[in-house]
Amino acid sequence: MYYLILVLPAMLFAMWANAKVNSTYREYSKVTTYSRMTGYEAARRILDANGLRNVAIEHVRGELTDHYDPRTNVLRLSDGVYYSDSVAAIGVAAHESGHAVQYRQDYLPVKIRTAILPVCNFGSQAAWPIMMVGLVLGSMNLFRFGILLFSMIAVFQFVTLPVEFNASDRAMAALESSGAFTESELDGAQNMLWAAGMTYVAALAVSLANVMRLLLISNRRNR
Repeated sequence: MYYLILVLPAMLFAMWANAKVNSTYREYSKVTTYSRMTGYEAARRILDANGLRNVAIEHVRGELTDHYDPRTNVLRLSDGVYYSDSVAAIGVAAHESGHAVQYRQDYLPVKIRTAILPVCNFGSQAAWPIMMVGLVLGSMNLFRFGILLFSMIAVFQFVTLPVEFNASDRAMAALESSGAFTESELDGAQNMLWAAGMTYVAALAVSLANVMRLLLISNRRNR
């Protein structure tokens, strides 16, 4: 019952968000920009304009596997972004470049996310085994400790939201100020980034729903 009331709606939202970002990406991957600027060129322009000439841009295989790696100071763009001159490619490349700028400017949510990452990773790996042991031993204190560890996933996703939306805001500002794109192209990039942002909102919703479900289970067993 808890699953149907709490988790299922969040899961349906997540399924919709994933379908939306994929369909939006495919739609705007077919729309070529008037400037014919590639994802690589857009990223390079944004990075250089922000004093990040030392950030390398590499090609990585896959679809939507684009990311900025702060450990190696490398921006990696996927097959459909690196060489493509589509609206989708420009939006994705600009977004990932925004992450690189965040690290350069010591954007506070990025620093917080980096700081809590080890704890959140441990929580995500240890939570379920600890909760299972708690149930087997009949120890609700151990079960609740597992819930606490599991909730760290939601904390990480909550901190991730401003990081992702801020990167998109930076991306749109950079694309608009470049003067290289038409209004319809900017609208397409905005739609692409909005759809991507919804996947992070959906992930947080699923985690929060699961935390609430586990707390209700704990309260019921404690009666």
